[in-house]
Amino acid sequence: MSSSDSDPAEVQLTPTGKVILGMLGLGISTGYDVKNFVDKTTRHFWAASYGQIYPELRRLEEQGLVSGRPEPTGGRARTVYNLTDAGRSALLRWLQSDAETVNEARDEGMLKLFFSDAGGPAERIENIRSMRARDERTLAQLRSLEPHAAAGPKGPYLTLQLGIALHEAAVNWCEAAERELEKEEKE
Repeated sequence: MSSSDSDPAEVQLTPTGKVILGMLGLGISTGYDVKNFVDKTTRHFWAASYGQIYPELRRLEEQGLVSGRPEPTGGRARTVYNLTDAGRSALLRWLQSDAETVNEARDEGMLKLFFSDAGGPAERIENIRSMRARDERTLAQLRSLEPHAAAGPKGPYLTLQLGIALHEAAVNWCEAAERELEKEEKE
């Protein structure tokens, strides 16, 4: 069996491969467009860089999960990709699978908070304020997407709603922690 005849049941998708197949399933068709759409949508919970996207598109094409065709624009090389039947099957199989990746968040503000006993109360409060400001900015970005997302596919809209709820909760927690720490500092 050649790589272009890959059995979708045997294909192991990388995390970036899952993102790409999903984006192609939504109609996003170039590596550049995948990156831009990731930056506007999934970046807050699942990022992908150009350095991951383009090699993965080539790998998925070698596996027969996507097909690409050159469509240069304005003198620029550009490849438009589509899901193959095998790619659509692999995407659906992944969507229906029980396998889950453990969420490994990396949040420097949380790390600083965890170790904040080494500093003083003023640094701890300032760190929480910084965390709150960051979450408020993210919340504003997510809310700005809401009118457009509400008119689109249901899956992206639901993830947007969850992102908004999580960042609202983080802002509320930061505000409560600030009040508590300020009260302790005055005692």
